[in-house]
Amino acid sequence: MKYTKLGDSDLKVSRICMGCMGFGDASRGQHSWTVDEEHTREIIKRGLELGINFFDTAIGYQNGTSEQYLGRALSDFAKRDEVVVATKFLPRTNEEIEEGITGQQHISRMLDKSLENLGMDYVDLYIYHMWDHRTPIYDIMEGLNDAVKAGKVRYIGISNCFAWQLAKANALAEREGFAKFVSVQGHYNLLFREEEREMAPFCAEENIAMTPYSALAGGRLSKHPGETSKRLEEDSYAKLKYDATAEQDSIIINRVAELAEKRGVSMTEISLAWLLTKVTAPIAGATKLKHVEGAAKAAELELDADEIKYLEEPYIPHRLVGVMAQNTQAASSDSHVWSVGDQKI
Repeated sequence: MKYTKLGDSDLKVSRICMGCMGFGDASRGQHSWTVDEEHTREIIKRGLELGINFFDTAIGYQNGTSEQYLGRALSDFAKRDEVVVATKFLPRTNEEIEEGITGQQHISRMLDKSLENLGMDYVDLYIYHMWDHRTPIYDIMEGLNDAVKAGKVRYIGISNCFAWQLAKANALAEREGFAKFVSVQGHYNLLFREEEREMAPFCAEENIAMTPYSALAGGRLSKHPGETSKRLEEDSYAKLKYDATAEQDSIIINRVAELAEKRGVSMTEISLAWLLTKVTAPIAGATKLKHVEGAAKAAELELDADEIKYLEEPYIPHRLVGVMAQNTQAASSDSHVWSVGDQKI
């Protein structure tokens, strides 16, 4: 496994981040395809054996059970100071807004609950899950800074935002002496490359780490044509993001399959090796041991310039989908594409 620094932080992270959205009680959340605690533990243990030290979860994943499974597994299989744990907080609920709960109070509440779920005293990276148009950005940045000052958070990150929003937030933080975002988690893979327009060059300029989610497009970039899986069949959110462009995306998927066969490796390895030429650490989800094993191998695979060009050549611009399509003032009070009760994610 290869390692690198996470942006302007002191965190040394593996080039592959294990995504934990697939872990958790399937009866208690928005996904039916997640794996139980026994299988979660096997996957996390295998990831640690392969050198993965970076784990990404969220309080919204299966109503906190992803955090709980991750925390218990790491407690048993790793030393706390040898792993980097990231989790995320949700926007304020309608009820909190009506009750007058501030952004600062909301962050404190959510962080304490996440720490309880994880069984930890601090998280290494606390991530603003999506831009909350109904909460002043000053309140968000001050609340996060308070968490850092309290020793409950080492660094902060952001997810599902535009480059201008990240620039605005960090400019405010610099002016006020608050902690700044050191990483951004956006939607980025071979099938969806809109982050290359503004986010990627901005992050390169500012040394902000990119740790994209959906690195394998919900499994589409790891499956040969005709192959399927429980997630491909049941993940309605991923279908929302990718079904409309399936025909044009199939050209890229076929090229991944072709190159994988030529190199004698998996499609997972090809897809992640490409993304590793662009970002700090892609977030690779795993619901089977072979998933994490394939992701770890990708960190050792190098593609040449002709192979990269061949994979990129068929891409055409895509419309924003999912959470990013709802990142507008007008949509901010509506139900998001992921919902857990009144918790919008």
